Amino acid sequence: MTRIARPSQWTGWLFGTMVATLAVYAVDVVFHPIPAGMSEVLQKYGTSVVFFGAAALCATKGRAASHERIEWWLFSLAMVLWGAASTYYSIALWNLETVPLPSIADGLWVAFYIPAYIAISRLLRKRAGSFGKGAWLDAVIGALGVGGAAALLVFRAVLQRTTGTPIAVVTNLAYPLGDLGLLALLVAAMTMLGWRGSGVLRWIAPAFALFAVADSIYLVRVADGTYELGGIVDLGWPAAAVLVGFAAWRAESPLPSVARSSTVIAIPAAVGLSALVLLVVDHFVSTTALALCLAASSLAVILVRLYLSLRENAGLLEHSRREATSDALTGLGNRRQLASDLSAHLERLDASRPLELTLFDLDGFKQYNDTFGHPAGDQLLERLSGALSDLLAGWGTAYRMGGDEFCTLWYLDDADLASVSTKDAALALSEHGDGFSIACSHGSVLLPTETADAAEALRMADRSMYQRKRSGRVSAARQSADVLQSALAERGSGLGDSVDGVGDLASMTATELGGSPEDVELTLQTALLRDVGKVAIPDDILNKAGSLDDAEQAFMRRHTIIGERIISAAPSLAIVARLVGATQECYDGRGYPDGLAGDDIPLIARIVAICDAYEAMVTPRAGRSAWGTPEAVQELRRCAGTQFDPRVVEAFVLALAAVQARAPSEPLVATV
Repeated sequence: MTRIARPSQWTGWLFGTMVATLAVYAVDVVFHPIPAGMSEVLQKYGTSVVFFGAAALCATKGRAASHERIEWWLFSLAMVLWGAASTYYSIALWNLETVPLPSIADGLWVAFYIPAYIAISRLLRKRAGSFGKGAWLDAVIGALGVGGAAALLVFRAVLQRTTGTPIAVVTNLAYPLGDLGLLALLVAAMTMLGWRGSGVLRWIAPAFALFAVADSIYLVRVADGTYELGGIVDLGWPAAAVLVGFAAWRAESPLPSVARSSTVIAIPAAVGLSALVLLVVDHFVSTTALALCLAASSLAVILVRLYLSLRENAGLLEHSRREATSDALTGLGNRRQLASDLSAHLERLDASRPLELTLFDLDGFKQYNDTFGHPAGDQLLERLSGALSDLLAGWGTAYRMGGDEFCTLWYLDDADLASVSTKDAALALSEHGDGFSIACSHGSVLLPTETADAAEALRMADRSMYQRKRSGRVSAARQSADVLQSALAERGSGLGDSVDGVGDLASMTATELGGSPEDVELTLQTALLRDVGKVAIPDDILNKAGSLDDAEQAFMRRHTIIGERIISAAPSLAIVARLVGATQECYDGRGYPDGLAGDDIPLIARIVAICDAYEAMVTPRAGRSAWGTPEAVQELRRCAGTQFDPRVVEAFVLALAAVQARAPSEPLVATV
């Protein structure tokens, strides 16, 4: 964060002295209350005092500033040059009947423009570096407009009345040219940045604008022979120096560039109007060639600006159209683009050349997201969409309908190509790796063979896709689970017994907790495979009648880790493997193998742990008889908050009551 320097006490006194000097000078100019001798001293040195004060304040700001150090030292130099010129004129040239032209004072006054230009240009560049071509053209338009007006009002008067040696003419013309450029630069800065985005320029710009205006009026009056020493015009220069001093004294931190307000457009518009007026007036009253050139240039730049604006607007419209009809992640057309393309295709459909519409839904994408995270899921979607788009390049179009759903459109010259093309597209939307397997279900419809209505075609393809998905859902994950269950049953030692009952209880508990169909399926598989790791536990430990010793207990606790390792060998069961590995964690963090607690334990693992504990209590084991349902439920509730999640326990009790209601021979849970 930028540090804002606070004005010191001495700078406050200095600025107060500047303001007081200007105030006294103004009172003397307007009301003449001061004696002639003191008034002359004030006229000679009052302006110098104010300028040197402004130079001191700018130098102080330059020492303290971190971002605009050079600019403030340049402003200080500009103030010193003007103050030195005024002091020299007061000491050496004030009483001369004929003032030499040029003089040392003229050299110092003209030199003032150099650091002023550089400082303002640097401030403008720092704040306007990120603006586009249009903003820079607006600045040029503003500068040309002000230059044209100044050339008409000031430069012409000075040029017509400038006589003498060539160096005297050059010196006289240097002032209006310097003022013209200074005004043009300031207008360009304010046109581009606006008031809010200009930072310290909001005070510097009025100061130097006042300086240039006062100087221009002085030059015109000198050229006309109407200038009077000690008049109101003489207040313009010290007033400008006070504004510069104020900008330095208030120690404002630099403001960042901000978006330009719509009011900035008024400046180029006003310039264009004034240029037109000037060109019209020139037909009736002769103006200067410089003013006409600047006015014509401003109109030319306005035309260029108009062209760029039209091109930018066209680009924005095209960008908006693309955003509205394309998917932001994959770049494929979205559902809106599909509807538009379908309407266009339906207008020229030919039964001899049918249009195939195919919907695809990724299988295993949710598990992939849950396992590897959503950023990885987004990258997978980008890869698959890229592969599908490359496959269809030149003969079909791919769309992303949202989520993990895609769509394709292509014409068929031979209906036999439908299955081949769909198979290739399905392969493009598949990816396999360590711990994951992504495939897709799909459904197709031919237009106009099966239907000529776009909405009906989408419904038919959607129904076909989900029929395939339901029929193939048991393929990879369920088949792997069935193999492992068979291995458990063949192992003996009671392994595999009651798995269906625990699976039903776990599934219904997950449903009671509001789980999605995918979560219920994961819960069922986790419950069925929770004991897979026990295939590696010796029978004498599994079937021991008494308590296990420490070594046996430690060996027994390895079954979740072993089970996770065995199950994870099937990529389609990667998530189930992790869930099985957490089924012996306790809600209070005293479980194993990782000591997870509370919501850090996956919800499905918390569900299966309760179902497993209930099954263990109501099943007779070696050395003890089975518990009754009421006693088992009471024990689960007693352990809620320590071993089990209280919310899941209550959901389990409701699920258990529902299961028993379907089997009247079993006693209902008395405490439900």
